[in-house]
Amino acid sequence: METAINIALAGNPNAGKTTLFNYLTGARQHVGNYPGITVEHKQGCCLHKQQGLSIVDLPGTYSLSAYSSEELVARNYIIDSRPEVLIDVVDASNLERNLYLTSQFLELGTPLVIALNMIDVAENRGMEINAEKLSTALGVPVVPIIARSGKGVDQLLDTVIATARAEQPPQPTILRYGSDIDQALNEMIPLIRDRDLLTGSYPDRWVGVKLLENDEQVLAQVREREPELSLRLEQRCQEVTDHLQQTTGVYPEAVIADHRYGYIKSIMRRNIVTKKFVGDRLYTSDRIDKVVTHRLLGPVIMAGVLLGLYAFTFSSSTFLVSLLESFFGMLSTTVDTFLDDGPLKSMLISGVIDGVGGVLGFVPIIMFMFFGIAVLEDSGYLARVAFMMDRIFHSFGLHGSSVMPFIVSGGIAGGCAVPGVMATRTLRSPKERMATLLTVPFMNCGAKLPVLTLLIGAFFADHQARYMFLATLVAWVVALCAAKFLRMTVLRGESTPFVMELPPYRIPTINGLMIHTWERTWQYIKKAGTVILGISILLWAMMTYPGLPQEEVAAFQEQRQAISQDLQRNGGNDRQTALEALSARENSAALRHSLAGRIGIALEGISQLAGIEWRTNIALVGGFAAKEVIVSTLGTAYSLGDVDPDASDSLTQRLANDPAWNPVVALAVLLFIMFYAPCFVTVVCIARETSWKWALFSMSFNTLFAFMMAVGVYQLGMLLKLG
Repeated sequence: METAINIALAGNPNAGKTTLFNYLTGARQHVGNYPGITVEHKQGCCLHKQQGLSIVDLPGTYSLSAYSSEELVARNYIIDSRPEVLIDVVDASNLERNLYLTSQFLELGTPLVIALNMIDVAENRGMEINAEKLSTALGVPVVPIIARSGKGVDQLLDTVIATARAEQPPQPTILRYGSDIDQALNEMIPLIRDRDLLTGSYPDRWVGVKLLENDEQVLAQVREREPELSLRLEQRCQEVTDHLQQTTGVYPEAVIADHRYGYIKSIMRRNIVTKKFVGDRLYTSDRIDKVVTHRLLGPVIMAGVLLGLYAFTFSSSTFLVSLLESFFGMLSTTVDTFLDDGPLKSMLISGVIDGVGGVLGFVPIIMFMFFGIAVLEDSGYLARVAFMMDRIFHSFGLHGSSVMPFIVSGGIAGGCAVPGVMATRTLRSPKERMATLLTVPFMNCGAKLPVLTLLIGAFFADHQARYMFLATLVAWVVALCAAKFLRMTVLRGESTPFVMELPPYRIPTINGLMIHTWERTWQYIKKAGTVILGISILLWAMMTYPGLPQEEVAAFQEQRQAISQDLQRNGGNDRQTALEALSARENSAALRHSLAGRIGIALEGISQLAGIEWRTNIALVGGFAAKEVIVSTLGTAYSLGDVDPDASDSLTQRLANDPAWNPVVALAVLLFIMFYAPCFVTVVCIARETSWKWALFSMSFNTLFAFMMAVGVYQLGMLLKLG
């Protein structure tokens, strides 16, 4: 087999790029972050006719202007990594808009193959596209495909391999931008070429265009390498800007964009697209949207979809969850049988099995939840949710683009606040971005799901789906109210307008759903087996050491011997029960005396206002590291505490039977966990995006706000005698 060809997939959002990537790579892919930037990227491989292909899925972007992190990452990867072939995935049903990004690839001069995707959608809309004419007009290969079914993909890969093996590298396409800009470029290009200014990375004309577009990244590179030449080039750019402002009232970047669209229109006029049907016509997506995004019916349908998602999740996962609980119970019993009492046995049972096992026990729920979300995402419905929520967001001082960070963070339970925080980079208004960034941690991320499921399952088992739906609704309401408060106080300012493109509805592919579900579930399992395992063992040690003083151990031992002697003489269940109760008291005393126990007891003076007892405090402190730790720590604390440590009851049963807990306490704890300080990784991410001042503000503001809510709910509930 020959050396693998390096390929990158690029294109607009919703053009089917990731669908093509999943079809090509299947399970042969991994997810990571681009160096220095927390933007997710996928890399995989495939084999075609004995030729290996290494494929990178770049972030979806509309241009290479580097206004957002996605645009910057896509451009930098193409420039720095220099893929042997760039596959530009173009939505055939929105050809003119998609070709704007294509025109920039052509200017960049990278080896390019256009995958004309969703030909079937275009045909359903009465459009017939002549791929050969389009290829001739653009000067690059164009291959019609249907990524969902794989139609045309073999021909695409044949073309990619042929392009990679071509002897002559492609030349950058030269577009004309009008007399003013073209004249400036003619003056700037010789200076750029003579000084070899960035020409090792970019075509010389492209550097000039970027300077006229006031591209911050290119400007910074030019200033660093050639300070004196930079002044001359920037002065010439400013002259062009001033002239255009005086004569037409626009900036150079607007003129450049207009001429790119003019170039695209000139191509489209060559009878490349033939419309079979004449007159106005509602497409299937439009017909559905008339109902789904209706001002009144839309929110009702959205609520029904979310409720259905949770009902599906819990009804489908019940058997598997009970199976896993039985497995970990059996594992705990096995370890207890074959190991002698001691620190190793305690760590394995209380730290590993009851801790990590408690987290892994929710894997079926997480898996089915992610599957449902993947269906909504791949079908195009999540984009409709964002569209509908925009109307509400403006009234709370946020931008419509804030919707997606909220959804990514867990607006439909199961996301993560870290990519949600990073997604706020697309917001242009600094204050809207800050308000969004500070409130996305209020969403029910995937880390909170096991905790919510645990408490809802223990105290509201008859209405799990309903309570999970209410938890999602409360998260949105609280986040929006908090955003409104921030926008009225520390982040005052006007909301900016929002424009959004709705992708057509699509039937999700089984392959795509399986890949998306497995990726997210595996990340959860991997985290439970690494981060959560490490923290669980650390917290077990904190809940075990220092042990009881020798005199207290001796006192318990004397009582145990006395009860045992009495039991041998007289027998009876009462004395056996007394022996078990003594062990429970000793366990509880040891936990109270431990480092973690002392911390939990110290906080109990305040936390008891919300009905939160000391063992739960230990879990909540651990939750600052990662929210899943709350479940594992509760499992460890109740395994080491005043219950039978050898009992095989699940943590859900232990909480439900504990006198310190009741539905009101559970509701107060649930609200506190939903809204208190973000996990440590999210805090670091907020600090990187803003400053440590705002990161610390997020921790303190969220925790204080969550505690006030928990106190209010607990005190009111107990006053009404609901506990």
